[in-house]
Amino acid sequence: MAKKIKTNALRKLDQQKIPYEIYTYEVTDELDGITVANKIEKPYAQVFKTLVLHGKLNHYVAVIPVEATLDLKSMSKVVGEKKLELLPVKDLEKLTGYIRGGCSPVGMKKLFPTVIDKRAEQFEEIIVSAGQRGIQMQVSLQSLIKLINAKVSPITHED
Repeated sequence: MAKKIKTNALRKLDQQKIPYEIYTYEVTDELDGITVANKIEKPYAQVFKTLVLHGKLNHYVAVIPVEATLDLKSMSKVVGEKKLELLPVKDLEKLTGYIRGGCSPVGMKKLFPTVIDKRAEQFEEIIVSAGQRGIQMQVSLQSLIKLINAKVSPITHED
């Protein structure tokens, strides 16, 4: 019998009785989201990456499609900061409990203000990291928004 996969993010979903589907893939040196989407055979538009930022007032989380680029000005406006910067990778694990390539918007050490890009609204379910490299989870967008108290807003550059 295969060992059941459990991460902080998946435990949190279980606690709240939120259904999800797990996708696993072989971890390689290529950590980009497009590679991950290809490995789990899902459309890029439905697979989202989690970015952690810092401003003068707080830390913030942006959840955007893997093929998109974060618009820092739009994100700053949504959270009420003058300027935001990506959190240095070296600080990621200490702040969130997650490492690069395995950062989930669910189950961080602390719940930070989170914004999910508006493009997510075209899907009933989106796919995000399950909190470990090699594991993604597909979850209801509305359940995710409620669980992490997220806002939905256009925060990526238009193609």
